[in-house]
Amino acid sequence: MWELRSVAFTRAVFAEFVATLLFIFFGLGSALSWPLSLPTVLQISLAFGLAIATLVQALGHVSGAHINPAVTVACLIGSHISFLRAVFYVVAQILGGVAGAAILHEITPPDIRGNLAINKLYNETTTGQAVTMELFLTFQLVLCIFASTDDRRSDNVGSPALSIGLSVALGHLLGINYTGCSMNPARSFAPAVIVGDFTDHWVFWLGPLVGAVAASLIYNYLLFPHTKTLSERLAIFKGFEPEEDWEEREAHRRQSVELHSPQSMPRGMTEKV
Repeated sequence: MWELRSVAFTRAVFAEFVATLLFIFFGLGSALSWPLSLPTVLQISLAFGLAIATLVQALGHVSGAHINPAVTVACLIGSHISFLRAVFYVVAQILGGVAGAAILHEITPPDIRGNLAINKLYNETTTGQAVTMELFLTFQLVLCIFASTDDRRSDNVGSPALSIGLSVALGHLLGINYTGCSMNPARSFAPAVIVGDFTDHWVFWLGPLVGAVAASLIYNYLLFPHTKTLSERLAIFKGFEPEEDWEEREAHRRQSVELHSPQSMPRGMTEKV
């Protein structure tokens, strides 16, 4: 419970609230149907993607800028955060999302609000198809997040914020015509609360959460597994205060991995292999 006594923890939780509020505000706002300027799929996709990229750049160093309960659950499964932090993050994201949707609702003319860009099934998409689509949309997003923010990588990954933003935009370019594209339970929950419409709402929790968990398991335990021991993973999950030599031991492990990696072998040896 040391995190509850940490000022940094409080700031991180508040950052998740603010980031999700702004994300929902700008994202839903881009999808409102103004009579003389109807939104296009490209416009909405770019707005959601740019919003995420901007917020990750602005607040990523404070909280990690999850801005998404599915991402937070994926980080919990991958032993990146504690259970307590995950709970506080999800609550902050949901409250922030509802606050953002409420503000947008109140400052938008009544005849423009519509259903506040709520997620729903379009073009005769079935619930099964919708869950599957949301699963794959969220899978690629979470996979991109882990890969672009992995500090064990020595290659040039470019801008993680831009990569994640483009991943969100990519999901919208495909998913809008199926489900309106959620990939984020907080994004779906916020307008549903304000509008009072929860039709097929479970789809926008189940699909993203399953996709996020699958991506976390595949990346963190199969594609690029961490060297943490089971006891260390349990310590992270329970939120035990890190030992002083934690970072030093992690550095030694990374050096060991690099020394034994085929990519780090001398050029002469790699040519002979």
